[in-house]
Amino acid sequence: MTGADILLKSLIKEKVDLIFGYPGGKTIALHDKLKDYPQIKHILPRHEQGAAMMADAYYRVTGRPGVCLTTSGPGATNLITGVANAYMDSVGMVAITCQVDRDMVGTDAFQEVDITGITQPIVKHNYFVENVKELPQTIKHAFHLASTGRPRPVHIDIPGDIFKQNLKEFNYPQNINLPGYQLPKEPKQTSVDQAVDLIKKSARPVIIAGHGVLIARAWTELKQLAETSQIPVISTLLGIGSLPQSHPLCIGMLGMHGMAWANYAVHNADLIIGIGLRFDDRITGKIDEFAQDANVIHIDIDPAEIGKNTLVDVALPGDCKQILKRLNQNLPAKKHERWLAKVATWSRDHRQSLVKKATRAQKTKHLMAQDIIKEIDKQTKSQAVIASDVGQNQMWAAQFYNFQNPNQLLSSGGLGSMGYGLPAAIGAQFADPRAQVWAIVGDGGIQMNIQELGTIMEHQLPIKIVLLNNGYLGMVRQWQEMFFKKNYCATKLVNPNFIALAQAYNIKAERAADWPKAQKIIKQAALDKKQSFFMEFIIGEEDCVFPMVPPGNNLKDTIIKRNQ
Repeated sequence: MTGADILLKSLIKEKVDLIFGYPGGKTIALHDKLKDYPQIKHILPRHEQGAAMMADAYYRVTGRPGVCLTTSGPGATNLITGVANAYMDSVGMVAITCQVDRDMVGTDAFQEVDITGITQPIVKHNYFVENVKELPQTIKHAFHLASTGRPRPVHIDIPGDIFKQNLKEFNYPQNINLPGYQLPKEPKQTSVDQAVDLIKKSARPVIIAGHGVLIARAWTELKQLAETSQIPVISTLLGIGSLPQSHPLCIGMLGMHGMAWANYAVHNADLIIGIGLRFDDRITGKIDEFAQDANVIHIDIDPAEIGKNTLVDVALPGDCKQILKRLNQNLPAKKHERWLAKVATWSRDHRQSLVKKATRAQKTKHLMAQDIIKEIDKQTKSQAVIASDVGQNQMWAAQFYNFQNPNQLLSSGGLGSMGYGLPAAIGAQFADPRAQVWAIVGDGGIQMNIQELGTIMEHQLPIKIVLLNNGYLGMVRQWQEMFFKKNYCATKLVNPNFIALAQAYNIKAERAADWPKAQKIIKQAALDKKQSFFMEFIIGEEDCVFPMVPPGNNLKDTIIKRNQ
């Protein structure tokens, strides 16, 4: 059998059912064999970046590494942003690129690039396959690395002639032999005891739940810890869904565009239990003034993250799920009535306006993105999978959709990659065909990967696309307004007719600029389970996302409204 057979058989052994791939000269021998392996469905994106972002979302929904495949040269380099995105957000992925034939490597052959060298800083590990015999073990190791410890992308580069090499027998390895790869050992009991003691003594504790809670499938254990000790749970952007937002102990998201009361709670806490997060600048604000009165317990699978950005009193490296189980076994029930009442007061005093939509629309003379997101939440009964793009649309989606389930929000967190929303929605829909999948995008971000409407058209995916059109690169414009005296340089957009464009892809499309029309099409889209629907909403050009912590400021300096 050929190397192409070996690769596909190895992927089947890893239970791969989908490949998001784009063919080229060096993949033809591999694609020629796909018809012989119906267990694997090949999805053709319209751009290789889309392939990586679809594979990213596939992992977030299923918990299994997504697979993307490209040819050499530009096909490989087009993957880079999607791979970097997965690396920043701790997403398991196996990215397979095809290389020029082995005898041409290093000659600057047609479509040759050193993709191994290029991707080295943004993957967990690289493999360059030099012989067909290496393929089975390489695949075995790649999936193990991508899915264990801190999940991250693994890259495999395969010269094109390897696919034509022959091997008499296919033997897929059963064991892993990676002596240099060590998972973190479970923390000592003394460290667990120190954490338990701090929790018992605390009067103003908070839990900050990050993406690691979702990766570890530790939401049940998190809920038990919060309820046993009556600790408010605050999430990062990627930690949303760790605890249902309807839960009385769920306080919301913190950080630059987090809820003001969540920021105040963290700033005034005497104990922070950080679970599966890296304390990055978007959630801490000015780091040397971050929660100065709080002890910090940090739980993370990656020991390198513990103490990297903030001082830690108790380090608990290891699997979040297992460590939370150990904490729960040692913690007695406790109440924090005064502290929870204080947090509730901040929430009541600083919660954004709940004025009726009609009144607000009449006052502003245009649609408000907040109202649109709330109506989507209402019509989908808070159960849709939301794939957001990056920018204002991302923050409005995170703030106003009432997420109830783990992995319900798919978003580019660490890299902040515009263009993520549409391909992520496609990856999510393939990962779970029964899910209601909505993509919430801006008029800037959607044009980064708008060609993926072709993938939706080809596969007749019932994805609902919500375009919040303000005619600007909205988040950059907001910074220009607030910090650069409204010097709107290079942020005003001259846009196409999005409705005509969506219709050219045979996707039903409607535009709304008033509230009755907006309500009508959102309801219509939510009721239609079988076909895609493109909705364009014309919102205010200068609407801003609030709350906001200005860059370099403290969480206590959260701005609630314009001109504050």
